[in-house]
Amino acid sequence: MRYSVLAILFALPLEAQEMPAGLSIELNALDQVDGACRLVFVARNATDADIDALVLETVAFDAEGGVTGISLFDFATLPADLPRVRQFDLPGTACDEIGSLLVNGVQACEGGACDAPLSVGSRTGVEFLG
Repeated sequence: MRYSVLAILFALPLEAQEMPAGLSIELNALDQVDGACRLVFVARNATDADIDALVLETVAFDAEGGVTGISLFDFATLPADLPRVRQFDLPGTACDEIGSLLVNGVQACEGGACDAPLSVGSRTGVEFLG
């Protein structure tokens, strides 16, 4: 009986499941566009306060673990309890060359939810670490 309940929970869409408190960022898709890899993220601010500005320092690694680039991703405003989709292009990068991404740190954060815990995940074959 326990396994069927777990199977149902994992089959539900993410928004129907209990959202963890804090801020979650999911690497949702990678698209090759005009000589760049476009990274598509879904950000969810599951707090009671808006984030007025969020900039994350992100590091891309190749399949062997070598650093291929460091970028600042400006997620802009993230209202409380509303998902937002953000996309960023990595010029001169092929998507199939990216092995993993790392949130190396918060470059800037403004708003009442900046001390909220950050969780990251990926729906792609690229590992996303926080």
